[in-house]
Amino acid sequence: MTNNKYVLSWIDEMAAMTQPDKIVWIDGSEAQAEALRAEACSTGEMIKLNQEILPNCYLHRTAINDVARVEGRTFICTPTKEEAGNINNWMAPDEMYAKLKALYTGSMKGRTMYVIPYSMGVVGSDFAKYGIELTDSIYVVLNMLIMTRVGTNVLEALGDSPDYIKGLHARADIDEENRYITHFPQDNTIMSVNSGYGGNVLLGKKCFALRIASYLGRKEGWMAEHMLILGVEYPNGDIKYVTAAFPSACGKTNLAMLIPPKMLQEKGYKVWCVGDDIAWLRVNKEDGKLYAVNPENGFFGVAPGTNDKSNPNALATTMRDTIFTNVVHDTKNNTVWWEGLNDNPPAPGNAIDWKGNPWDCTKYDKKDKSTCGAHPNSRFTALAQNCPCISSEFNSLKGVPVSAIVFGGRRAKTAPLVYQSTSWQNGAFVGSIMASETTAAAAGAVGVVRRDPMAMRPFVGYNMGDYWAHWLAMGTKIPNPPKIFHVNWFRTDDEGHFIWPGFGDNMRVLLWILDRCEGKVDADITPIGYVPKAEDINIEGLDITLDTIKELLTVDKESWLADVENIKEFYAQVGDAVPQTMYDELAALEARLKA
Repeated sequence: MTNNKYVLSWIDEMAAMTQPDKIVWIDGSEAQAEALRAEACSTGEMIKLNQEILPNCYLHRTAINDVARVEGRTFICTPTKEEAGNINNWMAPDEMYAKLKALYTGSMKGRTMYVIPYSMGVVGSDFAKYGIELTDSIYVVLNMLIMTRVGTNVLEALGDSPDYIKGLHARADIDEENRYITHFPQDNTIMSVNSGYGGNVLLGKKCFALRIASYLGRKEGWMAEHMLILGVEYPNGDIKYVTAAFPSACGKTNLAMLIPPKMLQEKGYKVWCVGDDIAWLRVNKEDGKLYAVNPENGFFGVAPGTNDKSNPNALATTMRDTIFTNVVHDTKNNTVWWEGLNDNPPAPGNAIDWKGNPWDCTKYDKKDKSTCGAHPNSRFTALAQNCPCISSEFNSLKGVPVSAIVFGGRRAKTAPLVYQSTSWQNGAFVGSIMASETTAAAAGAVGVVRRDPMAMRPFVGYNMGDYWAHWLAMGTKIPNPPKIFHVNWFRTDDEGHFIWPGFGDNMRVLLWILDRCEGKVDADITPIGYVPKAEDINIEGLDITLDTIKELLTVDKESWLADVENIKEFYAQVGDAVPQTMYDELAALEARLKA
C-alpha cells in the first residue's frame, strides 16, 4: 500500500519483535470493515446488536481489570526528567524501550498485526497530522475507523516523508502489573501494551491528539487543547465559535451538544457541535485570528447518565454505527442499557452485565458501584457525522474562528457563574489555576480541590510549566486573540443544592460571553476580573430572580484568599519551570483581594 521506506522499515522492525502470524493493512473500505466485524463476532470479541433498532451497532466487553485510562501507568519518556516535568510520570527512553521490548517480544504470536494508516484532522489540510498504529486487536481497528480518518489516502498524503507518528499496541496478556502507555515525544512514538481499553489503545486519541500534539504544537507554534468546540447561531444566521475546557464530570459533552432553552429556540438560536473533546488551534495568517479544528472523526463518550434529557443529541448519535463497550446487554431485545438511560432496565433473566454475568436490576443500589449493570466508565464510540447538531464546518480545511476561550471548574462557593480575564496573559493564569472540588461520586473526601490546569493535567506531553510558557508566548503571536472567560455551573446554596439550572440554560451565559467579545455589554471589574452586571444575564422564562443572579456573581474574598494559598502549593508542585509571569499574576490577584 506504500513504498515509504521509513514506514516499511519500522513495520518490519516491530513485526520482527512481536512476531505476528500475518500482517493486514487497513484500507478504510466498508467491505474490509464489514469482514472484520463478522470475524470479531465469530470469535465472541463483539456481539452484533438488533439491526432494526440499532443498525450497524455492536457490543464489546473489556477485561475486568481494564476499564479506564491508567494515569499511574502512563509515561512521558524524554532524555531528562525536567523535560517531562513533575506532573508527569517519567522514565528515561532507553530504560523504557528495554522494558517494553521484553513485553512485546513474541506478544503477537498466533495473532494478526493490523496496520492502520490514519489522519488526525482532514487529510490534506494544514492542520492534518498522520499516524500509523500497529495493533493485534480488531476492536481497536474498528474504533479507529470511527474515531479517526483511516485509509489509503493517508499514505498518499504522507508520500515518502518520515513525518508521521508511530504507534504500537499489543494486548499481550492484559496484565495490569505490566500495563504501560508510553510516549516518546522526541521520537514521534507511542507504545501501549497489556491493555484493551479504548483510552489506552486508541492511540490517535489522548496519546497523539493531546500528549504528542501538545509537544509538536510548542515546537511548531500552535496549540493542542482538551477543549470542545461549538458554534452559536444567531437568529440572523451569524455563527460565533467558542472553545471550552472542563475537567471530567463538569458537563463538557453536554455543553458541546447543547440544546438551547425553548425561549431561545423560538427566537431562532441554534448550537452546532464542531467537537466534544479536543481542539487544535492555529493562527490564521489572513485575519490574525485563532482558528480551531476538531482533529477527531468520532465521539468516545461516557454512556452512564446519557439520556434523552441530559444529552438528546449524544443519545441520537449512538443509534447507528456505534460500538458500545461495557454496558448492559438486553438479551430479550438484543439491545443495550446503562444506568441513567431510562427507568426501564431489562428484567432479571434478560440482562447480562458488563462483566458478562447475569444481572438483576432489583439488586441495584445507586450508592454501591459494584451493583451497576454497566461499568461507570462504560463507553460509546460513535461517528460525529451522525450527530443531529454536527456543524457544517466539521470537515473544514481551515477550521473555525474562535471568539472566546472558556475555562470551567466545579466549585461550591469560590468561582462566580462567569467572569472574564483582563488580558490574554491574565487568561492563561486563569487557565493555570483551574480546579474542581471532589464530589460524592469521586473516591475519597468531598470538597478537596484538585487543580487541573486547562483540563490538561493528565494530557500535557512535556513540563506543565513550559506548557504555560507556550500559552503566554502564543498570546504574543495572535494579532486578534479570542477573549478568555471562566464559568462555574456548580455553585451551591447553604444546603448544598445547585443554584444555577445548568444544561441548556448555560446558553444564556454563552450569549453574555459573546456579547462581551463584541463589546455589546459592560461589566464590573472585581479583584478576579470582569463580572457581568446581573441584568445582562437573560433569565426570561427561568424560575430565578435577579437577586439570585447577583448571588451567583458575588466574589467572596475570603474563599479566594484561601484559594491563593492552595495555588501557591500547586505552583510549587509544578516546580521551577512555572513562568515568572504566573507568579506575578498570582501576587497581583492576592494584592487586589487584600486591598
